[in-house]
Amino acid sequence: MPRPGPDLFGRVAENIAAKGKPPFDFAVVDEAQDVGVAELRFLAALGAGRPDGLFFAGDLGQRIFQQPFSWLSLGVDVRGRSYTLRINYRTSHQIRAQADKLLPPALSDVDGLSEDRRGTVSVFNGPAPEIATFDDPEQEAEAVGAWIAARLQEGVEPQEIGVFVRSPRELRRARAAVKQAGAAAAELSDRIEVTPGRLSVGTMHLAKGLEFRAVAVMASDDEVLPLQERIEAVADDADLEDVYNTERHLLYVACTRARDYLLVTGVKPASEFLDDLLN
Repeated sequence: MPRPGPDLFGRVAENIAAKGKPPFDFAVVDEAQDVGVAELRFLAALGAGRPDGLFFAGDLGQRIFQQPFSWLSLGVDVRGRSYTLRINYRTSHQIRAQADKLLPPALSDVDGLSEDRRGTVSVFNGPAPEIATFDDPEQEAEAVGAWIAARLQEGVEPQEIGVFVRSPRELRRARAAVKQAGAAAAELSDRIEVTPGRLSVGTMHLAKGLEFRAVAVMASDDEVLPLQERIEAVADDADLEDVYNTERHLLYVACTRARDYLLVTGVKPASEFLDDLLN
């Protein structure tokens, strides 16, 4: 389903303000890091200034859709009222620790609210993630296909495996790897998530909110991650920094979709982000 536009959120916020009584006493907002300006104005109207009217859950490290902006300027102040959850139930210690290398130890929003990522623990262990680069896409597809086939032989179900790339133009490389494994794939979309009996193939943005036992992140090449078109479109250093940050977060999101097994691959010259994962 298409995401509602800013105008719709604005009209609903004005309607709530005009009536003077919000339709709900409380609202819980998940994935709060991706809330936009218009959406937050609507939520501020829904909260109507009540100190406990809104509850937000989010992760600054997973902000991939929105430019940073001040919540305080829109009437939503969570300073001094936020907590960092430090127990990870979804991702193995090995995968979480490797993915965390993509992010700084602490992240801050525009209002100065800091999220310290140190001290987080996972409740289970697993194999170390694998990171590999290849001379050409054919070698990459063959290696990823062999990795997928090994997971299937170990008893991982097809629908428990995801293969992700940065943008639609790299999807053919993911499809080639699945074909090498002798498996069938279903491409993710806004309407399709996971199909029983098939591997999930899609872009990193579509990985958001999904979970798999095994994940392969492919085509992590130079000029693909971060995406060269985004870098060339920036107007100043601040915009460039934000592009690099969101591209890092995107790879972080893709990697942390994996519960037990993670493989990250690219073709030489590989993305500079792979150096961060390895160091």
